[in-house]
Amino acid sequence: MKGNTSRRSFLQQASCAGMGYFTFANTIMNLKALKAASISNHAVAAGSDYKAIVCVLLAGGNDSFNMLVPYDTAEHAHYVTARNGLYDPLGGPGLALSRNALQNTVLNYTDGGREWALHPSMQGVKDHFEAGRAAMLTNIGTLVRPTTVQNYENDFRLPLGLFSHSDQIEEWQTSLPDIRSAKGWAGKMADLINDCNSNENISMNISLNGTNIWQRGSNIAEYAIDGSGVADISEYNRESSNFFERVRTEAIDGLLAQEYDNVFDQTFNDVTKSAVDGFVEFEEKFQNAISFPSGTFPNSDFAASLEMIARVMSIRDDLGFKRQTFFVSVGGWDHHDEVIDRQAGMLAGVSEGISAFQNVLGPGVGNLNIEDDVLTIFISEFGRTLSSNGNGSDHGWGGNTMVFGGPNLIDGGKLFGNYPTLSQSSPDPNFIMNRGRFVPSLSTDEYFAEIARWFGVSNTDLPLIFPNIGEFYNLSSNDNPIGFLKA
Repeated sequence: MKGNTSRRSFLQQASCAGMGYFTFANTIMNLKALKAASISNHAVAAGSDYKAIVCVLLAGGNDSFNMLVPYDTAEHAHYVTARNGLYDPLGGPGLALSRNALQNTVLNYTDGGREWALHPSMQGVKDHFEAGRAAMLTNIGTLVRPTTVQNYENDFRLPLGLFSHSDQIEEWQTSLPDIRSAKGWAGKMADLINDCNSNENISMNISLNGTNIWQRGSNIAEYAIDGSGVADISEYNRESSNFFERVRTEAIDGLLAQEYDNVFDQTFNDVTKSAVDGFVEFEEKFQNAISFPSGTFPNSDFAASLEMIARVMSIRDDLGFKRQTFFVSVGGWDHHDEVIDRQAGMLAGVSEGISAFQNVLGPGVGNLNIEDDVLTIFISEFGRTLSSNGNGSDHGWGGNTMVFGGPNLIDGGKLFGNYPTLSQSSPDPNFIMNRGRFVPSLSTDEYFAEIARWFGVSNTDLPLIFPNIGEFYNLSSNDNPIGFLKA
């Protein structure tokens, strides 16, 4: 190493320089990608269009059979029977929502006489569904290959760690149900298409919740910002009037300007400098971000994260982005107790936040006019049991989720997949009798591959991201795997 600064003293000085949490968090995140082998040149050609994916993780396992509920008389009766004790070995209180409670959120969608309603706290989502800006995906989950109840009972090529939080939350982010991996499908997708963007300092994958698996690839790592504003870099300020801040900044610049013979030292120095340069650039460009009138977004952490995402999207051209992903996590969905009361408040918060976000993406409140360029998807590690485990529900498998976008982007106002029948006299073929669980009829591979195709990944390259996609989708097809996207 040139100069008298040792590796240890360099790390100590850099760590003590007070650059703020997010600067060095992003440095560490970038370092995670350095050892990985580079994916070959499969990148798509740079395009002129903008596309963004917002991924919302409902961490803990959302009880999605109370988020999307059968409403027609016959199926609702089966639902009540199933949720109010038939499969409940513990004799707990009922988990069913009454038809009367659901009457204001009945969806204007029928299939073979069957009707559905959203949870009564989700009026905002219902409004977007009716406007063609939301769609529901039913009985979806992790699968290695198409699976039947008989396959499940024979333990035939099942996902690793079924009903396990740690395994399933990872598999929804990697779409690798049969192996454990630290690389997510958004990160691997970014590895393929990052050439669409001109910015080399700031990742196309931006996280509002720090490090995550979903956005981590071989060459691309997530870039962390704060939902209440950009990351604090006030202690690194080249224009500061404060003498000590200027001295600290000059000291950091001096360290970063050195060259090191040791590969690790030089690599750490390079990525730290890149992180610093990225934050300086982000801080400068963010001054041009749109500000929304007070009251545009509700007062919650989730809504604050979505507001920040919308503001970052407003400077997409300044930052040089044609493709972006954003990650938000909302925790607390592991409702083994008090599921009725707790879910009501939490689903209301999600509904209000996503409704405000969709509004500003359109031509109205925020005038961003990018609602057909932004796809918001919801994921959660599993559905839950129909039966109660006392005063809540237990870990399940297949569940229901939702997607949002402009009316020219998604085929909104519809349900996709096979919402299982809850009849006990003629049980659904995907129904697992023990505790009331379902084998998924839609795979996460199909869900995510459809999104990847829209984002710019070719059918040829889909197996690089989803190795099992050929089990569910004909790669020579021109159609989408599920069909919830129009594009």
